[in-house]
Amino acid sequence: MKRFGSIIAAVAVALGTAGPVLLSANTVQAASAEDLNRDSRQALETLYASNPTAAVISKRARAILVFPNVVKAGLVFGGSYGEGALMRGNQVTGYYNSVAGSWGLQAGAQSYGYVVFLMSKKALTYLDHSGGWEIGVGPTVVVVNEGLAKNLSSSTLKDDAYAFIFNQQGLMAGVSIEGTKISHIHPKP
Repeated sequence: MKRFGSIIAAVAVALGTAGPVLLSANTVQAASAEDLNRDSRQALETLYASNPTAAVISKRARAILVFPNVVKAGLVFGGSYGEGALMRGNQVTGYYNSVAGSWGLQAGAQSYGYVVFLMSKKALTYLDHSGGWEIGVGPTVVVVNEGLAKNLSSSTLKDDAYAFIFNQQGLMAGVSIEGTKISHIHPKP
């Protein structure tokens, strides 16, 4: 049922019918905090098991933004929606949603997770004090693919944030988080 709700949200974003309901951080009601905490921790374990570079980067990160399940759907117009948690050490310190819209040649649906390792004070301050962070605006976010991951080490980490996309499933090709808006939300008790 939770996945069905995410698909409906993604389609609503794609059709522009979600408007302020999905995009306003003050009106969004998320999944429960308990669900987001559990799913975010499981997603990190999955990422670390499949990508050892992510585990290395995590040790240097000031905070980690985890979106365990983002659903993307589209037919010419597309949208994606997911919810996640901000972790500092082992503590969850906030909850966020990830919303994106797109248009162009596209058809189908997919799900994926992504994690953003916030490496600099600049990135963390921007997330904390902006009305929503649009990836591609503000601090530099490098999306790490397999090739880049082989060349990253704790001594080469120079950017504000590093993003890893994982668990991609579905019928749409490719995933991009460029233009995704990340906004603070309030989870259900």
